[in-house]
Amino acid sequence: MIRCVAVLAVLLVCVGGISADDHKVVIRWHGQSMFEIISTKGTRIVIDPHAIDAYGRPQVQADLVLMTHFHVDHTATDAVTNLKQAKQINALKKDENGRDTWNILDEKFKDVRIQTVGTFHDDMAGMQRGKNGVFVLDIDGLRIVHLGDLGHLLRGEQLRKIQKVDDNPRARHPIDVLMIPVGGVYTLNGLDAQKVVEQLKPTRYILPMHYGTRVYSDLLDLTYFLDEQKMGKVERLLRSNEIRIDPASKPPEQPIIAILNWEQQGGRN
Repeated sequence: MIRCVAVLAVLLVCVGGISADDHKVVIRWHGQSMFEIISTKGTRIVIDPHAIDAYGRPQVQADLVLMTHFHVDHTATDAVTNLKQAKQINALKKDENGRDTWNILDEKFKDVRIQTVGTFHDDMAGMQRGKNGVFVLDIDGLRIVHLGDLGHLLRGEQLRKIQKVDDNPRARHPIDVLMIPVGGVYTLNGLDAQKVVEQLKPTRYILPMHYGTRVYSDLLDLTYFLDEQKMGKVERLLRSNEIRIDPASKPPEQPIIAILNWEQQGGRN
């Protein structure tokens, strides 16, 4: 009888652990600007899939595939193994003359709310590299913002749309997780990325993306983004490409700048 009680206790602890973990939002980085997000209900979102050899040409499953613009390192949908079953949304679209324009939307997909905000790929109103879209995702009470290949500081209306609260136009919804390009060359450089972080003031995580790494040197590395930064606490996850967030938990005292490793997949849900 004692043995049975002990076994039951262990099982309850294990079940409790699984249950607690099920109530976390999982975010994985696969290099460049590609992220995989899994909601607490199991909805899988993949943003800006790529097929870059240096990052191992990742293969993932998705219910929802989001692309911030038309460039090939953000639209490699072959990375999604069940693409025919997934819904696809690009933050840009072609107008009747075949020119790129913003695909402005605000819609629900399962337990995820998706909004897009129009921005530019450069600081010349798109004259150099065209348009770019920002995705604002509301998942399990968390607001997750992916800036795509943003190339400029945000302007008033863009900030308002990223932070807006529907029932109170004067209120601002805190951003919990910010995915921001920092590698310069084609997007924000590290110093301007710091300024955008200050504009948006994320509360939980800052996830740098689209920067040079030891296997992909086409972009600037993290030096300028992290040098003399006052944005938050830097944590280097040398053996993991994922973070897990309990939506019910309080934000940390200062946001965490999580430097993820693209190589190692986290535990699969």
